[in-house]
Amino acid sequence: MRGTAPKPASLGYRMPAEWEPHEATWIGWPHNQTDWPGKFAAIPWVYGEMTRRLAPGETVRVLVHSQVHESQARRVLGRVGVDLERVEFFRFPTNRGWTRDFGPIFVRKDGPPVEVAIARFHFNAWAKYPDSKKDDQVPDLVARLLKLRAFEPKIRTGGVILEGGGIDVNGLGTLLATEECLLDAAVQTRNPGLSRSELEGILRDYLGATNVLWLGLGLAGDDTHGHVDDLCRFVGPRTVVLCQETDPNDANYRPLAENRERLEGMRVEDGSSLEIVDLPMPAPLSFDGQRLPASYANFYIANAAVLVPTFNDPHDRVALGILGEVFSDRPVVGIHAVDLVWGLGTLHCLTQQQPA
Repeated sequence: MRGTAPKPASLGYRMPAEWEPHEATWIGWPHNQTDWPGKFAAIPWVYGEMTRRLAPGETVRVLVHSQVHESQARRVLGRVGVDLERVEFFRFPTNRGWTRDFGPIFVRKDGPPVEVAIARFHFNAWAKYPDSKKDDQVPDLVARLLKLRAFEPKIRTGGVILEGGGIDVNGLGTLLATEECLLDAAVQTRNPGLSRSELEGILRDYLGATNVLWLGLGLAGDDTHGHVDDLCRFVGPRTVVLCQETDPNDANYRPLAENRERLEGMRVEDGSSLEIVDLPMPAPLSFDGQRLPASYANFYIANAAVLVPTFNDPHDRVALGILGEVFSDRPVVGIHAVDLVWGLGTLHCLTQQQPA
């Protein structure tokens, strides 16, 4: 019967912080040219550079939809010098390549013995696009293949919609999210009728998030309607980086300032104040008249490096320097993302960590 299955948090599972050790990073090799109209040819090479930086520290698990697609990926990876012994291919059909949002959200029980499982949330293409059925099946396929336990929350309408880019955690019980993404009842509503307290209960029971910090609005140009991984990220148990816009005429100026005001009054799970590190914004980036969600906060913390999107902008060096001071235990590497962000996302959106 519904409601009788044990919740993962009650069994000791939690969602680890991204900087904790990974067994693997999952990515979905690009194939949907409508995500990067007119720029698709450049995109596999960005994936190749990402994989080259990920593979020295962990296995890279790549979703492909056919033997031909796998051959295309192997050719690119081989040409950029990736050790293919560090790469595993899985022929799972997908609609797109935004693995952060449709891929499995892994949770871990620290044991002994240590166990990894999947918190099985659903994906509906950000409550915006019609094609998501293949993407939504990926967590089930991964659970079956890796023989992992999957815990699926249920609500009145069925499964719970949650994208990985809509949350960020410190691994100790505190979770960041925006009201715009997860609570807006009028635009791109993920779970109609689900209240704030009900959602917080699900995040507690399935991810171990006992303390949810709600920010307000996300970035201009973000078609996910407010993913937190474009503006504010945990970089330590009590430290966040928050994007800061200094131009009062920019659309992001007021929302980011208001989010900072909120964070200044917030606490982590043990009652400690947050340390807030300001991260600059690149100059506004547009293509074909469309504002793009270019942000240095969309970095990815891997075992062997922190990968940071760069935009041919004077602030690139500043952002890399700030993140280099925050992450003193691994190199901080810039990945050119001017073409990538035309898909309305960058490095964090494309990756999903599987904890060790």
